[in-house]
Amino acid sequence: TGTTLPAPHVRRRFPLAPPTRTLATLLLRALRTSRSSTTAAAASSAASAVSAVANATMQGLTRINSFDGPATTARKSKSLVTLSHPINIDTINEKVKEMQYAVRGAIVTKANEIEADLLANPSSYPFDKIVYCNIGNPQSVGQKPITYYRQVLALCDYPEMLQAEGIEKMFPADVRKKATDILANMKGGTGAYSESKGVAYLRQLCADGIEARDGHPASIDDLWLTDGASVACHYLMKTIIRDENDALLIPIPQYPLYSATLTLYGGTLLPYYLQEEKGWALDVEELRTQTYKARAEGKNVRALVVINPGNPTGNALALENQKDIVKFCAEEAILLVADEVYQENVYAEGKKFTSFKKVVRDMGYLSGYPLVSMQSTSKGFYGECGRRGGYMEVCGIDDKVKDELYKLSSVGLCPNLSGQIMMGLVMSPPKPGEDSHALYIQERDGILASLKRRSITLVQGLNALEGVSCQEAQGAMYAFPTVTLPPKLLAEAAADKMSPDALYCLKLLDATGIVVVPGSGFKQKEGTWHFRTTFLPAEADIADVVEKMAAFHSSFMDEYREEGTSNKKQKI
Repeated sequence: TGTTLPAPHVRRRFPLAPPTRTLATLLLRALRTSRSSTTAAAASSAASAVSAVANATMQGLTRINSFDGPATTARKSKSLVTLSHPINIDTINEKVKEMQYAVRGAIVTKANEIEADLLANPSSYPFDKIVYCNIGNPQSVGQKPITYYRQVLALCDYPEMLQAEGIEKMFPADVRKKATDILANMKGGTGAYSESKGVAYLRQLCADGIEARDGHPASIDDLWLTDGASVACHYLMKTIIRDENDALLIPIPQYPLYSATLTLYGGTLLPYYLQEEKGWALDVEELRTQTYKARAEGKNVRALVVINPGNPTGNALALENQKDIVKFCAEEAILLVADEVYQENVYAEGKKFTSFKKVVRDMGYLSGYPLVSMQSTSKGFYGECGRRGGYMEVCGIDDKVKDELYKLSSVGLCPNLSGQIMMGLVMSPPKPGEDSHALYIQERDGILASLKRRSITLVQGLNALEGVSCQEAQGAMYAFPTVTLPPKLLAEAAADKMSPDALYCLKLLDATGIVVVPGSGFKQKEGTWHFRTTFLPAEADIADVVEKMAAFHSSFMDEYREEGTSNKKQKI
């Protein structure tokens, strides 16, 4: 009730309620300015109002609903709402809380904590480092970047180098020309905003690359450059999902981006199960069964998502299978969404990547066939995950819908410029006869050949373990073995309220420092347990990873083995 409250004093007493503090200050000011002309009763009333505000603040009451009249006649509201803080776990979007993303879930968080502890206490664990096999992040585990890409990016970021003395000895002629052309078609270089869909010149590089790959025309009007393929997925989900009655056919096992975005935007995941015993094959009859069942339940089946090559399964679709999928979508009037970010990663003998766009066009479906294709700079042999480059090609979609997609991209202003450049370079590599071509081919083929060798080493090692079965990694960067877990482990997991495969992965981490992702994070058939592991550790390290997994698994099975059972596989 005093006439002044010094600001520092107020901040110390009421640190968590700035709005209330401001209101009290205004009331005090009104009291001071009106004192000379108000009655003692009015002044007392105003002072009481100020006191009420102060007391409410001290008690953690953060909102006063109403005041009537001028400051001199203010009265305390009858309705006070008590909140510990206006933004807390009970007041945020429920869908954000429901969303899950296992690739960077609890096990990775635990691995990060161990990694930090290892720096302070190197001898506190039975290993000397954390090996991250949980995510397709090649350069984080030692893969070298492609020289051509980095040289062009360097000149685009520091164009003054193009005029430097002796530059021709440092950078090949084709690198200098590519950087010069890119800079000539960008307003303000890599530090300025671009068009919302991406720099037109870079989209043209992508369109030319798509046309060269497929033998069919591609238009920059159909292309959005994006901050990785994940942003393209968000754009699509935001646009086509209206409510929980809109469903998307998603492969199981699936990449958790799809289940996460469906949860976030309120759609329904309609699972179709890949056939593990047939190399994770896709059965079109399964698509029909799930579609008809969902429609009978009142769902609108909006799209089919196909990940080819597969994540987490590593399968690569046969051409005839792709044709059946294209025909199915045409017959059922369903949008086909082709996640093709691993298109460079095909290792199986007799297999090769064919884009769904090429299949669609070769089958005679023209521009009216609805297809969205996604590509990324993060995978392949390039592995430039941190650049966050990608594209989305939107074909056979109404122009008014494209306008809405454009609006969505405009809200984010533009994708990052380094990612845009990187995506353009991926789709327009050095050509035969150019200075950089020989080194580019050497680096590309060396990385892909090494990935194939590592995949074979890992899969063979996993298949040698008791109770473990792993399909061939035909493509991508992962193996997805099934693990038969002992009843004792299942009981322990139930008691700990954990998924059994998550408990297995946690024990693997604690014993070896190897980080993998439980299959439950990707969804799986009921009663089966898996984990996903990359084969990205360097070739010199992959054998050690397999040996540590084998030693752990042998010890694990012995610990949880029931009496009367024995190891039925040869340990490695």
